[in-house]
Amino acid sequence: MKDTTLTKIHEALNAKMVPFAGYNMPVSYEGVTVEHATVRNAVGVFDVSHMGEFLISGEDALPLLQWVCSNDISKIKVGGAQYNCFPNATGGIVDDLIVYRIKEDQYMLVVNASNIDKDWEWINSQNEAKAFNATLRNVSEGYSLLAIQGPKAIEAMQSLTEVDLSDIKFYTFKVAPFAGLENVIISATGYTGSGGFEIYCKNEEVEQLWTKVLDAGADYGIKPIGLAARDTLRLEMGYCLYGNDIDDTTSPLEAGLGWVTKFTKDFVNSDTLKTQKENGLQQKLIGFELNDRGIPRQGYNIVDENGTKIGHVTSGTMGPSVEKGIGMGYVDIAFAKADSKIFIQIRKKTIPATVVKTPFYKK
Repeated sequence: MKDTTLTKIHEALNAKMVPFAGYNMPVSYEGVTVEHATVRNAVGVFDVSHMGEFLISGEDALPLLQWVCSNDISKIKVGGAQYNCFPNATGGIVDDLIVYRIKEDQYMLVVNASNIDKDWEWINSQNEAKAFNATLRNVSEGYSLLAIQGPKAIEAMQSLTEVDLSDIKFYTFKVAPFAGLENVIISATGYTGSGGFEIYCKNEEVEQLWTKVLDAGADYGIKPIGLAARDTLRLEMGYCLYGNDIDDTTSPLEAGLGWVTKFTKDFVNSDTLKTQKENGLQQKLIGFELNDRGIPRQGYNIVDENGTKIGHVTSGTMGPSVEKGIGMGYVDIAFAKADSKIFIQIRKKTIPATVVKTPFYKK
């Protein structure tokens, strides 16, 4: 089990630590409900240093990424970021990720911690098989990442930098001094739907960054936030979690990721996915709300009014902000429209639910 650079600090804060994606990670400090509300209403800071970072550079960086990514990488300007997925050769998803354009011919890929090794092997194999000759560096072990999230993030963090944080628009970033560090990546990305930033720095810098972020945010109610609240926050937004809602077997189109699947170019397995789009989907990832009390969980069956199985739950929780049972899951396409009536089998009960458009939480 790997530690992040801040593990000892989390333990000193009496965080509940759990194994996650091969790392010893803080799942909660005060409790998921309190931490969730802190991010929705004020500002919180997550240690997400377990995420992976790859640097792709050279003349063939763009052609390689156009091939392995579903989205159109050519649309990213220097200082911009883009949500993406790696389609695999069998119709599923290797991983979902964010691509940052650092320079004209240099990109940073931020991938899920559980998939670092798999993704690294995948992109290297494609670089070799297609003879792209891009330069690839896996810098995951040397970098840390803090996510500062919440509506007060800009105000709370402005004292730490001369950059006007309000100028960093969603899915853009700046490389600039921050919290006494010479150059870090300040990125207006996040996984909570409540605004804020993600700060990338070297491992040896992250303890200083953590301390100064908490000091600067003290008057704004900042608190450290664990992975449990990160999960409830992302689920209220309808954001996919790899391993739950998407994986090696799920089509990006069925997962609702058609908006990052651009058929204006060739990419891995694009012909198959294009045919799937033309022929129509058999199932689709939907969001649903329970009509009665209950908490849906991953793996629960979704059935129709006759009790016939029509799908399964991929993520579910009691949404702290929306105060109801919510979830996502794959269902037969006939039940995928908003307002469709479905039922979730929770232990021995069958709870009525309604298909709804995500996000569940609206500011």
